[in-house]
Amino acid sequence: MNHHTNSDSDSVFPLIDAHIHLDHYEEEDRRQLLQDAAGYGLKALIGVSMNLASSQINLALASQYPGLVIPAFGYHPEQPVPSQEETLALLDWMKLQASRMAAVGEIGLPYYTRLEAENQGRPFDLEPYIALLDQLLELAKHLAKPVVLHAVYEDADLVCDLLERHGIRQAHFHWFKGSEHTVRRMAERGYYVSFTPDLLYEPEIMELARNYPADLVMAETDGPWPFEGPFAGQATHPAMVRDVAAAWSRLHGVSHEEGCHILFNNARRFYGL
Repeated sequence: MNHHTNSDSDSVFPLIDAHIHLDHYEEEDRRQLLQDAAGYGLKALIGVSMNLASSQINLALASQYPGLVIPAFGYHPEQPVPSQEETLALLDWMKLQASRMAAVGEIGLPYYTRLEAENQGRPFDLEPYIALLDQLLELAKHLAKPVVLHAVYEDADLVCDLLERHGIRQAHFHWFKGSEHTVRRMAERGYYVSFTPDLLYEPEIMELARNYPADLVMAETDGPWPFEGPFAGQATHPAMVRDVAAAWSRLHGVSHEEGCHILFNNARRFYGL
C-alpha cells in the first residue's frame, strides 16, 4: 500500500510521528510498521500510553527499538478513573522508569466520555478526573518531564489553568480543537499542538493549522485510530505524517522540504531528541 502521496524521493526528509498508540496495533502489524519506519524517513515515534499495562508495553518496545520508539507513560482520561491503588502503582512505576520516559502522557480530561453521558442524560462527575490529572501533572513537574495532553474545547481551558498552577511550560496538546480564545492562550504560553491526517479534510483543523505559530506545531497519526477523506478504509500507518506535512506546507505556502524540516525540528526540540 502506498502510505504517502508524495514521490519516494521525499523520504529523505526526516519526520517524527509525535503521537501514536503502538500498543493498540496487532503484534504483526506493529512489527511491520516499525520495520518500515526508516524507509518512510520516520526517525522516531512517540509511543503514548493508556495505563500501567500499556506503559509497560511501550517501555518494552522502546528497549526493542532504541531511538525509534520514544515512550510516554500516563493514564488516558477517556476511561474510568483508576482506583487509588492503581493510581499509586502507576505513579510509583513512572518514578522508577523516569530515566526511560520522554514525557508524561497521554493524560488530560474526558471530554468525549462526558459528552456521551450528558447526551444520554446520565450524571457525570469530572472532579475525580481533575484530581487524577493534578497528581500526574505534579509528577511531571517533579520529574521535569513534558506532558502530552488529551484536552479539547472547554476542557483545554481547565487544563491550561492546571498547567499554570503547576508551573508546567512544556505541554503538547495532541489533536487539539478549541475556541479562538483558548488557541490564543495556548500559543501565548508556548504550548505545542499536533495535527493528524484529518488536516487534509477538516476545515476546522485547517483553520487552526493556518493560525497556530509555526514553531509550535507537530505531525501525528494517533494510530491505529482510523481516518476519513482520502484515508477512508486505510489502516493508519505512521507514514501518514508525510501527508500531514505536505498539507501543512501547502497551507503555509512553503516547500514540502521546508514543511518537513519545521515539523521535524519542532518535535525533536519538544521531546529532547
